[in-house]
Amino acid sequence: MNSLLFDSELDDNQRRKLLYDGDLFVFAPTPKSRALCEFAHELSAEAFAPLDPRKAQFEMPVEEYVKVLEKLKPQFIHHPKSKELIQELLKEHGCDLSKTYFDVPRLRTATTDNYLTSGLAYAFHPHRDTWYSAPQCQINWWIPVYDIVPENCMAFHPKYWNQPIKNSSRDYNYYRWNKESRGTASKQIKADTRKQPRPEEPVEVDPQLRIVPKVGGIILFSGAHMHSTVPNTSGFTRFSIDFRTVHCDDVKEVVGAPNIDSNCTGTSLRDFLRGSDLSRLPEDVVAPYDTQPPEEDAVLVYEAKEA
Repeated sequence: MNSLLFDSELDDNQRRKLLYDGDLFVFAPTPKSRALCEFAHELSAEAFAPLDPRKAQFEMPVEEYVKVLEKLKPQFIHHPKSKELIQELLKEHGCDLSKTYFDVPRLRTATTDNYLTSGLAYAFHPHRDTWYSAPQCQINWWIPVYDIVPENCMAFHPKYWNQPIKNSSRDYNYYRWNKESRGTASKQIKADTRKQPRPEEPVEVDPQLRIVPKVGGIILFSGAHMHSTVPNTSGFTRFSIDFRTVHCDDVKEVVGAPNIDSNCTGTSLRDFLRGSDLSRLPEDVVAPYDTQPPEEDAVLVYEAKEA
């Protein structure tokens, strides 16, 4: 359908159903989403001090900038407070924490004027998260940490909700990515050489939809939506937070958005943590999502070095 719903009061079950149909939800900032942004502000300010994080790229060689991100991003991802704030945010938005699972929140950076577009500041080409072994029931939560503008936000490409596109997801194995590529982001500075799913035919990026929420505002969308990083020409770095959720009932019943062109192997489901106690999905629930047996040395769950 690709409708846009603002501050909807639908319950989580109704909301997920519409998300699986291609609708997008936008929510105004809430106390918990603001708290999550404030925590990201705090860590970013400390990491780049005395520089303004949004302008630091103009004062630092790109190699030094990458070293800052190399510490800052894992610090935010793995900090217990980040998980606590996500749990509180989910509860605030009516999610049943005993059935809602989330993955760790990422702090994203999109630098301006092509300063850094690879590795730790990867500028995503048009893609679906489902090309990257995300389940069809995955829901993405996206939050700007600082003020954003149309020139540095994210773009949706609604034309492709029902239109498949030839892509290289058939070559993507999530467990191989965990083993060989996920931990090398900081080494990708001049160009990103890691093999990632891409369109294999021209993508018509227009018409596109750019949503510009306030700091702490939330965009919810299906992992099956085609979206991309807007080329940043704003004059300052964009900082944003994103994380994903799945509902265990939908995982068990294999409910979600239609799969029209994803052909990857492996699954990211083992990464998700239950909102109530941070436990992982049972293996018997996840195993059916492996369309082929994992290789003997497969890395099913990536264990990053925590900052």
